Amino acid sequence: MSTSASAASAASAASAASAASAASAARSEPVGGAGAGGGVDLEAEAAARSADVVYDLLSSLLRRVSRDLSLTSTSALGTLNRTGPRRITDLAAMSGITQPSATALVATLERAGLVERRSDPADRRVVLVAITEAGSAYMHARRQTGIETFARLIERLPADEAAALTAALPALRHLREIEDEQRDPGSPAETSQRPQAG
Repeated sequence: MSTSASAASAASAASAASAASAASAARSEPVGGAGAGGGVDLEAEAAARSADVVYDLLSSLLRRVSRDLSLTSTSALGTLNRTGPRRITDLAAMSGITQPSATALVATLERAGLVERRSDPADRRVVLVAITEAGSAYMHARRQTGIETFARLIERLPADEAAALTAALPALRHLREIEDEQRDPGSPAETSQRPQAG
């Protein structure tokens, strides 16, 4: 498998990282209903196995990533990087934290020069939080580190397994789209506008 092909596969796999929690939910959510006679639903069992493997892989890789920022901080920066400026209330909801926690988080990121506050052009009374150039550069570097980590692992796979992973990329991208829509139902089309780097 070529290095460029490995990197492409790794980038898509890395972009599914935030979907791990959504995928793991498949353990408890039946897919397709119970089988005849109360037997085990094979689709649900397969989904649970897939979710378990993906979750374990991503959890292991996340533990290897530098922890100079908390996962919550990184998640908030990733949201701003993908979707653009947001109100603190929106950022809190999408990050799964309270508004006071989001306010404190933004203050910390602002002191680090990774985000800034600005007025909403449509309503000057509204304050938006936006990622700075330094914040975008940080996210890009972090993403590249993740891509390189995945690429090194993928290059060690047998050719048939690497091909199977490549074939799964559309499903991984779809998982990410589903997860994005669940976090931000108001912007279902944002994934098509997401920059591929950073």
